Amino acid sequence: MALIPLFPLSNALFPAGVLHLRIFEVRYLDMIRRCIADGSEFGVVGLLAGNEVRSPEGVETLAPLGTMARIASWDAPMPALLQVRCIGGSRFRLLSSEVAKYGLWMGQAEPIADDPPTPVPASMQPSADALGRLVAQWQQEGVPADKMPIAPPFRLDDSGWVADRWCELLPLPPDDKTRLLGLTDPVARLAAVQDFLRGQGLT
Repeated sequence: MALIPLFPLSNALFPAGVLHLRIFEVRYLDMIRRCIADGSEFGVVGLLAGNEVRSPEGVETLAPLGTMARIASWDAPMPALLQVRCIGGSRFRLLSSEVAKYGLWMGQAEPIADDPPTPVPASMQPSADALGRLVAQWQQEGVPADKMPIAPPFRLDDSGWVADRWCELLPLPPDDKTRLLGLTDPVARLAAVQDFLRGQGLT
């Protein structure tokens, strides 16, 4: 169990996922600068209610699960603006949370075991194939690797990796993304994703 700084977002981050952030609020500028200075990570949690940018009347409700984020690269185009690219690490369960200095959320987190490498079952291969076509399309369009919404290596043969990338890309409600993040069986997560993809006519 560890005390970690939290970054609530309307979209969830999953392990090995990519997160691009523009930081301008004081509470996050200070946190991100500390993470850059000492190489530490922060926790990304889903925002079930409230807004990402704090307002005087706003009330934020945090999801009970999240993913650690590691800063891969950063840029400071202006004194009060940071642009960072993060990579998702391990998942965690949020045991408690509280608002600290400048409105920054802090939480007691308990790690969730990483998915074991799990082959994509034949019945779920359409989900992996559809994701592969997306990646190929971005490559053909000349999108640089560090600008893609998915980071290499592209593990299209791994159930958890394929499921997690779709969980980030699809317009699922925050509650659904949180539920999928908490599934410890990667094949079950991929099965839920494929049901949604079929419902949308994407596979």
